Amino acid sequence: MAPPMSEHEIQQRIRLACGQGPVRLWRNNSGALVDQQGRLVRFGLCKGSSDLIGLRTLEITTDLVGQRLAQFVALEIKTARGVVSPEQRAFLALVEQLGGVAAVCRSVEEAEQALELALAP
Repeated sequence: MAPPMSEHEIQQRIRLACGQGPVRLWRNNSGALVDQQGRLVRFGLCKGSSDLIGLRTLEITTDLVGQRLAQFVALEIKTARGVVSPEQRAFLALVEQLGGVAAVCRSVEEAEQALELALAP
């Protein structure tokens, strides 16, 4: 039996499988380190921001027929047993509240479902 996939492996599979066509996904490295002068440097969007961020094309109907808009995408990648932190939950809730796509994904299939790629032509 194969060992369970790491979060990194799941993330790479999702990025490669779902980051094409109407969706683009990028790795959002976040964290902090101390630079050569001893200063703490934070990187990434913000504390709790998702592992994969991106854009999904939407075609608007009726009032804006034919125009395409980019919808923000935030996918938090976890293993089967991975726990979502309160900061990560808050980030996902904010993205969703503002009209973006936000999901915790533990497999390519869950990411495809969140991005509605199975429904895409």
